[in-house]
Amino acid sequence: MRPTLVSETLHEYIVENSLPVDDVQRALMERTATVGDRARMRIGTPQGTFFTLLAQMMSARKAIEVGTFTGYSALSIARGLPADGHLLTCDVSEEWTAIAQEAWKEAGVSDRIELRLGPALDTLRSLPTDPEWDLAFIDADKANYTAYYEELVPRMRPGGVILVDNVLWFSTVVDDPEGEGAPMRAFNAHVAADPRVEAVILSIGDGVTVVRKRAQDPGRP
Repeated sequence: MRPTLVSETLHEYIVENSLPVDDVQRALMERTATVGDRARMRIGTPQGTFFTLLAQMMSARKAIEVGTFTGYSALSIARGLPADGHLLTCDVSEEWTAIAQEAWKEAGVSDRIELRLGPALDTLRSLPTDPEWDLAFIDADKANYTAYYEELVPRMRPGGVILVDNVLWFSTVVDDPEGEGAPMRAFNAHVAADPRVEAVILSIGDGVTVVRKRAQDPGRP
């Protein structure tokens, strides 16, 4: 994915001074490029590295992803899980996820990843409501972001983290707040006002929100 908040030169510097990509990641990026304009939906390499490190730092064991595409983000998260960890990822495209599954196998993490094809809301609503998930990532159709978020928050453990992609939507949240940026601006306001969580927007890629579910504390709202 092309950088959106920093120059190409600065982006290259960030990549060069971060954990390097390996042959599997490089091959997946090349395969993703063959899908045409939609290739821009892949998360950037610094974002993927951040996801891996965050999963490791959290000691995450159960993760869930809404929006698989060609599997770079799922690969990144799965690599941060222990050998017996589990990532449930949701998508509707057999074509794109076929690329993903090939990469997961090459990386040796396919046994950690469960792919469910079908509308993600149906998948989320079919899950038990127990708060047992450690980490989640939302990167699918923007119109349903709030719906995905509302299904996920009750299912996250206290201290669990939800990552949300494209929250600045190519800067339209401020450049065109009543037009193209309106849906994402509304979602961001919804998260910011949610007393169940604490959140921060990071200026990485097209903007990533890190949402942490508050501990169960009756003294807090």
